Amino acid sequence: MINVLKSAWVWVSSIIFVLLAFPVALLLWLISLLFDNRRLMNNRWMVIQGIILTRMSPFWKVVVDGREKIDKNQAYVIIPNHQSMLDIVFFNMLRHRLRWVSKIEIFKIPLVGVEMRMVKYIEVVRGSKSSVIRMMEKCMESLREGISVVIFPEGTRSLTGAIGKFKSGAFQLAVKTDKPLLPVLIDGTGDILPKRGIIFGSRKVVRLRVLDPIFPGNFKTGDPDELAAIVQAQMVSAMEKLRSEPVKVK
Repeated sequence: MINVLKSAWVWVSSIIFVLLAFPVALLLWLISLLFDNRRLMNNRWMVIQGIILTRMSPFWKVVVDGREKIDKNQAYVIIPNHQSMLDIVFFNMLRHRLRWVSKIEIFKIPLVGVEMRMVKYIEVVRGSKSSVIRMMEKCMESLREGISVVIFPEGTRSLTGAIGKFKSGAFQLAVKTDKPLLPVLIDGTGDILPKRGIIFGSRKVVRLRVLDPIFPGNFKTGDPDELAAIVQAQMVSAMEKLRSEPVKVK
């Protein structure tokens, strides 16, 4: 019963916040039409919204390690593991300018989808080769503009919290554009809001850890599938290490 009441509070307060924040996003978008083709103002506002949504709940704490490894002037192909829809919200705690690659269904959520288009997030239709080609083109354009791209290499949320097999798309993008990969670990979101769930669990701490960037000179291979397997093994090992360490909540 406690989790149901908690969930109702989180959902209602989050919806109210989104409704209040949307007019600001719309105003910034209208201003950006004049001189901000990259939508940097909207991008920054999206990050701020994510930070506020993360911090406004008293039910969890997000602990971030390794933020200093991110060069704000560098565009990365960012590859986090995926446990929950909360990953996208909590990811803003990295405070980095980025564009998400997201399935088309998310763009259909009222207001949220509109704002995602304002920020130039990148849609993809699963199973459509033409959509994947367009997605890759938009990702390359974003990287050329100096804006990082985030792709969940697993392609879906984990049901167990274990990091699954990586698909090659993000690694193909990194090889083609000669951009560094930035692996990021997310742990705990799946216990708070699992796949296909709407009731929030009782876990209180979520951990984000930025791993060392992998620059093109250290890829060790030009084969995207092989690179995906190498990085997936590294992230699995790093996740085991993360989970063995005590949580330091400030």
